Amino acid sequence: MAEILAKIREAETEAANLKAQIKQAKEAKKCGTLKDKVGEVNAQPAPKLKCSRTLKGHIGKIYSMHWAESSPLVVSAGQDGVLIVWDAVTTNKTHALALRCAWVMTCAFAPSGSYVASGGLDNTVSIYNLTSEEKAPRPLRELQGHDGHVSCCRFLNNKQLLSSSGDKTCRLWDIERGTVVTEFTEHNGDVLCLSLPAGEEKDTFVSGSTDSTAKVFDIRAGNMAQVSFDDHKSDINGIQFFPTGKQFVTVAEDGVGYLFDIRSAQPVQIYQIDNGFTSVALSKSGRYMFAGHTENPTVVSAWDTLKGNKLTEFKGHKARVSSVGVDADGWSLCSASWDFTLKVWV
Repeated sequence: MAEILAKIREAETEAANLKAQIKQAKEAKKCGTLKDKVGEVNAQPAPKLKCSRTLKGHIGKIYSMHWAESSPLVVSAGQDGVLIVWDAVTTNKTHALALRCAWVMTCAFAPSGSYVASGGLDNTVSIYNLTSEEKAPRPLRELQGHDGHVSCCRFLNNKQLLSSSGDKTCRLWDIERGTVVTEFTEHNGDVLCLSLPAGEEKDTFVSGSTDSTAKVFDIRAGNMAQVSFDDHKSDINGIQFFPTGKQFVTVAEDGVGYLFDIRSAQPVQIYQIDNGFTSVALSKSGRYMFAGHTENPTVVSAWDTLKGNKLTEFKGHKARVSSVGVDADGWSLCSASWDFTLKVWV
């Protein structure tokens, strides 16, 4: 036993030394910072968004929202055990689905707009068909297998879905069979968030965890992470691919956010506040970043992604903003809150 422990310590020491060497090699190849390189780029004006609509109907804290890709619909879910699909233009509810779990942490629209999914403390991803003629639609499929709460789920298409969990894993599911295609197990803590790139090609994804790391996975290459980023020092609460698919942003519990470049495997910009971040979203161009906060919870802040400056704050919620998202056309921002409402900013 003593010999095995000694070998483990030796391996840990060797891994730490290799990480240090990699970090030194990266630093040696740096030719400046993004902030320096964009110094002559015109400053981005603060976005002049106003709350044009408030969506009311939940009777519990809202934990998640997600835009449809091809219509002005938004799905939301939270502590009241109801999944609501909204028309963000008219504010009408198109669907109100009673869930089996009263505490839902995530929800998502399929790219086709025909399906929605939710997951939470029941460790299950439930999928619903919005085209069903049932008055009280039952789950089309229940994806079971996680050993911890489902923290985030995203459709690749109508047949495949990704989920992250408090069991330290992400899973790629075959929806029709209800089976796991690939289990991604490289995180050492709860996986809190994941993001897929924009567009039809969704071969990669990024994930953030309580182990303070963000990882890039190529679904075609199996369950091993292609790149791992360990610059954060606390839980990563939000993650979002940059529109190009070659970068992504993360925000963490300690109030630090990064813009990571996958090709150079290092951060190129930093965003800092005195409190923590809860969630993050990017504008369609990627030039604006929007975020929720932990200590100033009722606002959504807007940032210049390239220069790293906070530009303004949008006020209106009366409790913590838990989730933010930009619609596919890039014209509207939606925020979900513990005050039981969603707000659409245009």
